[in-house]
Parts: sequence; structure tokens; C-alpha cells
Amino acid sequence: MRIVRFSAGEDPAYGVLEEDGNVIAEIVGDPIYQGVQFTGRRVASDAVRLLAPVIPRSKVIGIGRNYADHAKEFGNEVPAQPMAFLIPNTAVVGPDDPVVLPAFATEVDFEGELAVVIGRIAKDVPRERWREVVFGYTCANDVSARDLQRGDGQWARAKGMDTFCPLGPAIQTDLDPSGVRLVTRRDGQVMQDASTADLVFGVPALIEFLSAAFTLLPGDVILTGTPAGVGRVEHGSRVEVEIDGIGVLANPFVRRD
Repeated sequence: MRIVRFSAGEDPAYGVLEEDGNVIAEIVGDPIYQGVQFTGRRVASDAVRLLAPVIPRSKVIGIGRNYADHAKEFGNEVPAQPMAFLIPNTAVVGPDDPVVLPAFATEVDFEGELAVVIGRIAKDVPRERWREVVFGYTCANDVSARDLQRGDGQWARAKGMDTFCPLGPAIQTDLDPSGVRLVTRRDGQVMQDASTADLVFGVPALIEFLSAAFTLLPGDVILTGTPAGVGRVEHGSRVEVEIDGIGVLANPFVRRD
């Protein structure tokens, strides 16, 4: 099922997006904690605003250089183990929310990615039990300021600024992440077209590796990495990240000097 978080002008609510995508069946509370219990209310999806389907209560964990072709396009080697970095939850925005380009960041790129949403407390999870801790999957755009990456020598500011982590439009709970197609478009032009089958470290390996270092909490999000084809965004750009079975995450970019 595809779970969305939405607002019709009141407090945010959760619902299940019906198969045709036109209707949302509202559910009680947060399904990560309460499961799926329907309230009986149904609303038209075009009559509400879709929000980020999850706001991580703890953390977003990014993975760098997890596609060989992306590592190569930047002249880097594929890492021997996952390259992890943390993103604050204040970076998260939802579908159609603007990504704000600050005046001090002049070389900003999009990065379309598959994101994993954790569904239960997870520590030292062996890879053969990875499914037990996953709630579902969503689309992500790991927006990155390359000039800040170079200047700072680490990635916290370059990838963690406010609005730099769009997520959405839905969490798909029934997905095999081992070979789904990911397409990223900038202003309608296809820039990235890849399969998660090409991940250097797949979801089972990432969960094993990360849960050995960090306790993963319900609602935490893992960004699995981006394929080749990343590109620059400017004021007025619009980027769409589409993943089979999940939907399309689209965001405009604006510069506020």
C-alpha cells in the first residue's frame, strides 16, 4: 500500500492512497506506531496538500558513492564499505515544497534516490533479517551544495541545510528494493535513469552496517545513494524523482538572496 501524509487545511493526517491515485482513505494516527486503522473518511487527492510522508524523529542517514557510475563521474573510487553521513530532520520537506538555495551556496546539484523508512527499533540487525525493521520506501532528493562540500571538508552543511531533503510523495510498504527503476528529470529532461540493482551496497547490507553503528529508530530514513547523471539546479529549476511503485516527487528550486 502507498501511505501518504496530507493536509486539507487542518492538522496533518495519514491515509492510504487508493490504487487509482485519486482518493485517500484516512487512517488513525501514525501508521508506523499504530498500524493501519481506517477512520472511514475518504478525500479526493487533488483536494488536499501532500506533505512529506515521514518526518524523522531521530535522523536521516545518507550514503555516498553507492553507485559505481556516480563515483566515476566525480573521479572517485567506490568505497570498500558504505560511506555514511547524517542529515538533520529540519532538512526534510515534502512534494511541491520549494527547495531554497541560500546565497552562500552557488553550486547546488540534485540527486535522485530511493529512501528506506525504518519501522521499528533496530540494533545489530543481521542482513538476513533486514525486512523485519523496514516499514517502507519513498523517493528522495539528496540536494547537495558542491562548493560547500569542497570548502567545508565534510558534508553536514552541504547536504543538511533547511529544505535540502525532499521526501515523498508516498511510502510504499510493498516493494522489492533490489531492482526498481529510478528516473530523475530536471525541467522535463531525463537526467538519471537507473536501477537499484546497481547499488554497490543494497538495502540488506546497509541496514546491517548502519545498525551496527547507530540504533535505528521508527521513522528514521536511509538515503541509499544516487546514480550517475546528477546536475546543477538554479532558481526556477524543477526536479522530479520517479520510482516505480512509489510515484513522483517534484520540487521547485528558488533562490532567496
